[in-house]
Amino acid sequence: MEKKKMLFIYNPRAGKAKIRSNLLDIIDIFTKAGFEVVAYPTQSKGDGIKAVTERRFGYYDIIVCSGGDGTLDEVVTGMMQCDRRIPIGYVPAGSTNDFANSLHIPKNMIDAAQVIVSGESFGCDIGSFNDDIFVYIAAFGIFTDVSYETRQDVKNILGHMAYILEGMRRLSAIRAYEMRVESGEFSVEGEFLFGMITNSVSVGGFKNITGENVKLDDGEFEVTLIKRPSNAIELNLIMAALVNRNVNTDCMYCFKAKSLKVYSQEDIAWTLDGEFGGKHREVTIQNQKQALSIRIPGK
Repeated sequence: MEKKKMLFIYNPRAGKAKIRSNLLDIIDIFTKAGFEVVAYPTQSKGDGIKAVTERRFGYYDIIVCSGGDGTLDEVVTGMMQCDRRIPIGYVPAGSTNDFANSLHIPKNMIDAAQVIVSGESFGCDIGSFNDDIFVYIAAFGIFTDVSYETRQDVKNILGHMAYILEGMRRLSAIRAYEMRVESGEFSVEGEFLFGMITNSVSVGGFKNITGENVKLDDGEFEVTLIKRPSNAIELNLIMAALVNRNVNTDCMYCFKAKSLKVYSQEDIAWTLDGEFGGKHREVTIQNQKQALSIRIPGK
């Protein structure tokens, strides 16, 4: 019987470089499950996209990636650019791994590898952002540049605290953006200091911050827009709401949307899955329902 073929893309530097001590065991699991494995260690930004799009058409049966959310984002982006889409497996190795947590993919790398060969496929929603792709979050405003401006070695040492510590330094320089957000019959205009469009139950390592009853295959995003606080009391209310996972306050707009458009008078920096997504004045975001097949634990 001809062996199934797997392309295994991994970031050797992600999450304290822990892939190095697990790599042989992971490949052994895949090989024993009947896969012929081609390993591809990424060397620089964008390598994950190129590794997927430049593969020989129809050659691989599955693509597996290991790294942080940024590595997963690149592999998914590459897959969405292909005419033929095949299942993706994910072995998380980053600092937060929000998407993996949302799908109950184990944090332990060996256990995650076992899920790929013995689990089941899940049709997951994917987001389009103008001409780009994101897996679980598109965001702007305060803290959103922390993930891509914090050095990898700092992330490796501090983990979640890297984001929190870096973000706390910026509280004295909070600014808001004049924006208009349209989604179906819903439209809102105002000054916002933060916004996130998500398909995840975890953001920045914090669970349930995106709301209740989140489903990753329902064709809808969870949208959170935080208004500009008019005083220190309102700012404290916002911070308390986020810490207590209570996002439905008078300081925020929270709603579900299949698609939305965002307009602003100035270029605003966005982050997509923790990576810099460019500066934009007009953004169109759409949910691609169940566009991707990803391996998750069996029921």
